[in-house]
Parts: sequence; structure tokens; C-alpha cells
Amino acid sequence: MGVTLVAYEVEDWGVGELWLDGDRVVWHELPFPGRKAVPGTASGGARKLVARLRRYFAGRVDAFDDVELDLEYETPFLERCARELRAIPRGEVVTYGELAALAGAPGAARAAGSFCARNRLGLFVPCHRVVGAGGLGSYGSYGLEYKRRLLELEGVSL
Repeated sequence: MGVTLVAYEVEDWGVGELWLDGDRVVWHELPFPGRKAVPGTASGGARKLVARLRRYFAGRVDAFDDVELDLEYETPFLERCARELRAIPRGEVVTYGELAALAGAPGAARAAGSFCARNRLGLFVPCHRVVGAGGLGSYGSYGLEYKRRLLELEGVSL
């Protein structure tokens, strides 16, 4: 089976994109204003996942821990970062140093930060829940306001 692109629109957030191999998510771009939706049809599983994503962005609780993901990374440390980050509950945050320690590499905060910077699985590996020791940290091209908005949606205020 090949990889399928599914675009979805979320009111007040923009258009997001999912790349799926069957029901397994291999890439997720968070909704962003100005992105154009790509027409297409989605399978039943993809439609259900899009509905869950829309509910999440509307403020409803969803952990997404049951969603099958492509977690094959270049190194075992990066795979552990992904798995540990999936276990951080909605409404909680960890620092980059804490994520590194959870993944078995205390002192590797920069490596954990690099992992988050290139995260390809959006909400499913929720890097927005990782903050700097002295503040919010960064959130790449989405920007700090987007990160703050996600955290506020989950009940975190920084």
C-alpha cells in the first residue's frame, strides 16, 4: 500500500495534512492559516482520525496514544524520545533536559531539542509539551504563539 495524503481544515486554525500508510501516520503537518487544502478522498480510518483532530482543536480531550505511528528514527535515542513524549499527558509539560533523561540520556537536552525541532508527527508526538528550562522554548516555523495556543488549549498556561 502506498502513502496517502489527507488534508483537513480546522476552523480558526487552518489546513493540516496527514500522510498515511494504511492507518499508520507517517507524517503530520499541524493546521496552519494560508495552506491550501488538497482535494481527495480519505478512507474510513482517515476520516475518523480527521474528526478526532478537529475535536482536539475544538478543545475536546484526546490523547491520540492509540494512533499507530511510524516511529522508526535514525537512532534508538530519538525513538525513545518519541515514545516517552507520547506518554506525557495533556496538560503537562517537561523540559528538554527532562525529556532527554526520560529517554535514557541525562544531559542530552540539546539532542532532545533537535529531535523536537524536526518532529514529523505533530500532535501524535506532542513536542509542544516540551519547554525550555527558562521559559516556553521554541516551536519552529509555527512560532511561539502557536505553541502557546496549543498549550492553552490543553489547560497549560506559561
